[in-house]
Amino acid sequence: QVQLVESGGGLVQAGGSLRLSCAASGRTFSRYTMGWFRQAPGKEREFVATISWSGGNTVYADSVEGRFTISRDSAKNTVYLQMNSLKPEDTDVYYCAATTNILGLGPTSYDYWGQGTQVTVSS
Repeated sequence: QVQLVESGGGLVQAGGSLRLSCAASGRTFSRYTMGWFRQAPGKEREFVATISWSGGNTVYADSVEGRFTISRDSAKNTVYLQMNSLKPEDTDVYYCAATTNILGLGPTSYDYWGQGTQVTVSS
């Protein structure tokens, strides 16, 4: 079992940057594909990015391609989401997730979830 704790959210002006972190418990972190999702109130959870267990493969949503970068540090059991050129429409609660599937793009592919961290981008 994996426990996930996100951090790094906050308030930032449009055009600014934030880096989200997701710390995972357990010694099998390197076996999991990791993903980031986001969700606004009343809306479905939306895929943002995913990274394979090796870190060699990444996939991004079209809406964040070229602005966000997902990475992982297996020595620290942590996955990151570097968010640049932020836009007001990026405002959401961001969730970290883990799965043993290969590069899951939908929330139902993931088995473990963090509690979420709020990102607010002001115009």
